[in-house]
Amino acid sequence: MSPRVSRPWTGMVRRLRELYEGNTHEAHQFRYALLVFDVTTILFIVVSSFLPRFQALEWFDVIIGCVVLADFIARLVISRNRWKDFIHPATLADVAAIISFLAPVVGEGIGFLRILRTLRLLHTYQLLARLRADSVFFRRNEELIIASVNLGVFIFVMTGFVFETQRWTNTKIGNYIDALYFTIAALTTTGFGDITLTGTWGHLLSVVIMICGVTLFLRLVQVLLRPNKVRFACPACALQRHDRDAVHCKACGTILNIPDEGAI
Repeated sequence: MSPRVSRPWTGMVRRLRELYEGNTHEAHQFRYALLVFDVTTILFIVVSSFLPRFQALEWFDVIIGCVVLADFIARLVISRNRWKDFIHPATLADVAAIISFLAPVVGEGIGFLRILRTLRLLHTYQLLARLRADSVFFRRNEELIIASVNLGVFIFVMTGFVFETQRWTNTKIGNYIDALYFTIAALTTTGFGDITLTGTWGHLLSVVIMICGVTLFLRLVQVLLRPNKVRFACPACALQRHDRDAVHCKACGTILNIPDEGAI
């Protein structure tokens, strides 16, 4: 690559790394914008599941797919280990989502894979560190929020798979709400029996929902019942979680100086 070409390329890579990995105000705003885009995409997926397919809706799919593709390419460009990052589950989920959103171009048969875009919520660029710095509420309730997000994303993904794989063959799954109703009933092991999944794959999907969903649900209950703690590294033993009013580290006895934002 000639120096004349390499300089603009190097500058572009440096600029992208500043946005995706930097600690500037602009970088923080950029990553928050990516999160807003992900949430908006999820809402679009849910709303569009109730609508008949028409050309304008398919063009919205293509536009979202192009944005996701641009984000995907940018992250690969700035990656320091492209092969390792490419085979990461979150990256593979992005590939499936890109293909799915571009389904009006390549065929709508794999449209249900667009639901995998929601997995990006758990891997948004340095989001947790930024939320800890920006939000007192998040710092005080981090474990509860993360457990709720894990459960919510699982419910959303499973509901999408139930809807897209059953609506053509199962008369009881007529819309997204029917699929959500079954997912919640299976996850809580309520099992009303008015809606069941058909076929071998339907039965296997039910098993996955019950086993994985109950595990995530119990994790959320555990966090709710456990005393609220704060994240503060002990300077001596590096223990991360302490009681909110702790003066000494429970592990080593070192005096702590936990910051207190005061009453809200």
